[in-house]
Amino acid sequence: MLRQGATVTNYRSSPDSHFARPPRVALLWATPRSYEESVAAARTCYSGGGVVRAAQVSGDGLLPEQAQARREQRDRIAASTYAAGHHTTLQHGHASFALDDVSRQFVWSFLHAHPFYNSEQVSQRYVEVRSDRVALPLLPAPAAQIYRECVERQTRDYQALIALLEPVAAAEYFSLFRARAKRPERWRSAIHKRAQEVARYVLPLGTHTWLVHTISVLTLLRYRRLCLEPDTPTEAREVVFAMCDALFEHDPLLRNLGVEPMPAEALPVWKAAAEHGAEALAMAREFDEQLGDRTSLLLDRFADNPRRVADAVRQVLGLPRARLSDGEAIALALDPKHNPLLGESLQTVHHQKLGRALSSAHYAFAKKLSHAADSQDQRHRMTPAARPLVQTLLGPEPDFAVPRLIRPAGGRAEALYRQSMDQTWQAIAELENLGISHEFRAYLLPNAVHVRMTETSDLQALRHKHAMRLCFNAQEEIWQASLEEAQQIAAVEPELGRWLLPPCAVRFAAGIRPICPEGDRYCGVPVWQQDPKDWNRLL
Repeated sequence: MLRQGATVTNYRSSPDSHFARPPRVALLWATPRSYEESVAAARTCYSGGGVVRAAQVSGDGLLPEQAQARREQRDRIAASTYAAGHHTTLQHGHASFALDDVSRQFVWSFLHAHPFYNSEQVSQRYVEVRSDRVALPLLPAPAAQIYRECVERQTRDYQALIALLEPVAAAEYFSLFRARAKRPERWRSAIHKRAQEVARYVLPLGTHTWLVHTISVLTLLRYRRLCLEPDTPTEAREVVFAMCDALFEHDPLLRNLGVEPMPAEALPVWKAAAEHGAEALAMAREFDEQLGDRTSLLLDRFADNPRRVADAVRQVLGLPRARLSDGEAIALALDPKHNPLLGESLQTVHHQKLGRALSSAHYAFAKKLSHAADSQDQRHRMTPAARPLVQTLLGPEPDFAVPRLIRPAGGRAEALYRQSMDQTWQAIAELENLGISHEFRAYLLPNAVHVRMTETSDLQALRHKHAMRLCFNAQEEIWQASLEEAQQIAAVEPELGRWLLPPCAVRFAAGIRPICPEGDRYCGVPVWQQDPKDWNRLL
């Protein structure tokens, strides 16, 4: 994970950036000859002499006439395979980028809104945020002052909330770890981070982050084609063009593919998007009425999920129903006692023949999370959702989540929290009156703003997600959503739902020790000994 002040020195930024502190991009590593490797991979499909390598398509070492002919052939193959949509050849080339001074809104809306990437990003849960690490668009003077004052006030509220929440977090922490109360100074950092995790809800979506982001050449070309999509077209264009410039300098032949951004006016999402207003507000009210007091509501499922899983297991093993009952088949795939691989930290379910049987069961959930929680939830790329345009979140009324730790703090923390939300929405309204675009106004939305969506998953991906997010150390809202999902599935499909468990319970059932895989981060609760209906947490 990158840290502030890390040794990356070859950053580049747009010279005509629209931000006071431009996004910064550095190429850390890339496949040496991605363009020619893609052509070599394409030729391998029709090769009778084994795998073709990049050197065989480049013309290197040949006489000039032969080299020219070989390169013309290379470029014809590259152009024809690209035009025909045979793009898997471009996935053999990869690049790793260091990104700094990019907004969390950009990461949520663009970089992490699809499944084809890997990122290691600095955590707001564990790293304190400074007031100078926020995206500042270059706005006209009156608007710039409103924007900057809002950011500075949000940061002050963040610091004040940390101070107010630390005593509450300490009381709960030492009720879980009574022996640690004898040496409170030793655990001050752990308690501070608990308070910090909740206080970050008042911070703006424009807060800067830094990360290592690794993608294929194909994904980068798709970025370039779609960089003008909402919600952050200005920032996305600057970052994506800097990424492309860095990679194209490394491998100039990639320019031959000629990929350019689709004009914003031609993008279907811009054409179809309604302006924020009563429509988005009415949709939110309809959604909330359906959701009730839940964080996640089971909307739909295959009516015969248990049988589907059992049938898939029998088909893998070649056994008829008379030889393997539904219960026995499901246990082979889901019971850690029968499948101890489920308890290992190296997740292999997608690679197991029996594990893949779990993809036969499907679910759909209506979910409402804060932007902060959803930024983590979306990292589970096998449980996808169509997330809303950010302009639909810019309603006239504050619409935000309230973490549990805020509520028992004697009223002072919750009063400050709600006041901060009101003032943030007021600043956003003032910028709207000054004609500032929703793109830049949205940077001020707090991490707490609600995101509504329908999330779908097969049982294979959902089991993995719950094994991570039912942990008592998981982000509070995702933990709550996962608990509600597991309980709802268990109510209608007990033979499947009983195996949706936190990591400690899975490891306990599998006979793996230590039971808790978190080491010093053990939550203090022997969850594996409790009935799921009794699971509860404040921290």
